[in-house]
Amino acid sequence: MDTAFLITGFVTMFVVIDPPGLAPLFLVLTQGMSAQARRAVGIRACLVAIGVLAMFAAFGEAVLGFVGISMAAFRVAGGILLFLTALDMLFERRTKRREDQTDAHPDDPSVFPLAVPLIAGPGAIASIILLAGQKPGWEGLALAILVMVAVMAVAMVFLELSGLIGRGLGKTGINVVTRLLGMLLAALSVQFVLDGLRAFGFASGA
Repeated sequence: MDTAFLITGFVTMFVVIDPPGLAPLFLVLTQGMSAQARRAVGIRACLVAIGVLAMFAAFGEAVLGFVGISMAAFRVAGGILLFLTALDMLFERRTKRREDQTDAHPDDPSVFPLAVPLIAGPGAIASIILLAGQKPGWEGLALAILVMVAVMAVAMVFLELSGLIGRGLGKTGINVVTRLLGMLLAALSVQFVLDGLRAFGFASGA
């Protein structure tokens, strides 16, 4: 098993999904619900997000091939998208946009806006396609899905403990964590771009 791939994949998906940043938003979306109802919403949201991301992991590259987009080109585009996401995290625009999406939440927010787009958003979808494409074949698909499910399990823990996390970190603590994750995501996104350029012969290996 490729340990380096698993570690890189886990870090990428964790940073993009940002479970610590989801915790306070989850509290807002489930305000007034009982602990049992809140847990059901969290589980349902994670399961829906797993299904959406697994579908893109399995068929995303085939769809790209159908429309004539190479994996290298998508790696560059995905890296740029993740870099923009990192900028949003660093300058707090992502948190503000997520908060705006919670303003008009339905009675059951598990599918929308929690599962999509707060958990399985554009960044997460791009990341899972990139990860699955790094190791073509069933092995790469299985490893990408394994990494994604592991991150979703961690996200479920954060949602379950959202009340304690929100009180413990506070708004300032969550902002600090989000900015640190944003810096890490910026570096990972640049690596994706370099990998794509290397496939086109524009960047030499280190």
